[in-house]
Amino acid sequence: MRWSFKVARIGGIEVRIHVTFFLLLAVFASFYGAEAGISETLNAVIFFLLIFLCVLLHEFGHAFAAKAFGIRTVDITLLPIGGVARMERMPEKPVQELIVAIAGPLVNVVIAGPLLLVLGVTGTLDFGELVDPTRIDALPALLSINAMMVFFNLIPAFPLDGGRVLRALLAMRLSYERATQIAATVGQALALLMGVWAFSKGPPSLALIAIFIYVGAESESSFVQMRHATSGIPVSSAMMTRFDTLNHRATLDQAVDFLLGSSQHEFPVLDDNGGFAGLLTKHDLLVALRKAGPDTPVSGVMITGLPTLVPHMSLEHAFSKIREANVSALPVVDIGGQLIGLFTTENVSELIMVQSALAKKARRFKG
Repeated sequence: MRWSFKVARIGGIEVRIHVTFFLLLAVFASFYGAEAGISETLNAVIFFLLIFLCVLLHEFGHAFAAKAFGIRTVDITLLPIGGVARMERMPEKPVQELIVAIAGPLVNVVIAGPLLLVLGVTGTLDFGELVDPTRIDALPALLSINAMMVFFNLIPAFPLDGGRVLRALLAMRLSYERATQIAATVGQALALLMGVWAFSKGPPSLALIAIFIYVGAESESSFVQMRHATSGIPVSSAMMTRFDTLNHRATLDQAVDFLLGSSQHEFPVLDDNGGFAGLLTKHDLLVALRKAGPDTPVSGVMITGLPTLVPHMSLEHAFSKIREANVSALPVVDIGGQLIGLFTTENVSELIMVQSALAKKARRFKG
């Protein structure tokens, strides 16, 4: 994920933190710093970090459940709105997806259980503190937050866990595509209701969450529909074969000439032997131009370590690869490792539109 950096590697999974996480931490600290002394502010920051430890454990719950089914988790990124576990693929067997989806909230239940027991035994449990955000007592507040994480994540809306639980339950009776469509529609309907509530009575932050849910539901539905529509089609049928490439010794200034001379947004970078060395995206090119200048070599800006595709690979497999790499394009190489094509999600969308147009024409002809 862009604007995030690695802080640890646990169980073979990279743990990353998004830069906006620190912005939220700074706002949190400054808010309490204005109301209390340094000691109270430090306690508040520690409490904030404990909350995100619970979020991290929640995501590891998903990751370890997925690992049981042979699904690798690439990384976990902490964001101000929570955490994101990026898996190489999602299980399509309904029971497996149900277990992976429910594993995260179950971790929060496991955390909340001992907290509830300790507070109950010691007699310090004050239910007023559980609903009053201005009264921060670490244990009751952590109990409250873990309980809220369980209930919030089980809202039946993508990309929340509840949306995946709903799809898994529906997929036991319906097709995976139909189950996704229904779950996405339910999620978007709930997002709209949350948005209306936020603008009328609720807090402004609820509107941001509503937008996040709506866009996430749309993205999941589109991805599954695209993958279904391209089932059985090889990469060779959808890859670009006419595209510009850059030499790894080229500068950003030279790359700009290619960018302005075509509609291409991703440029494969080749080494001296003509092999694939990396990928330069339009976004990274423009950012580097502002920060480093036009004389910067593309080799210092390009994305490296990307997986490569082969022509006979299925589009379904290619989609999993491109999602895992978190990029919009991947190179297609032959047996000798030479670049022969560029696989982009945009080109696949165009292929689907062509197929749809041909199918409509065939139906009219038969009619």
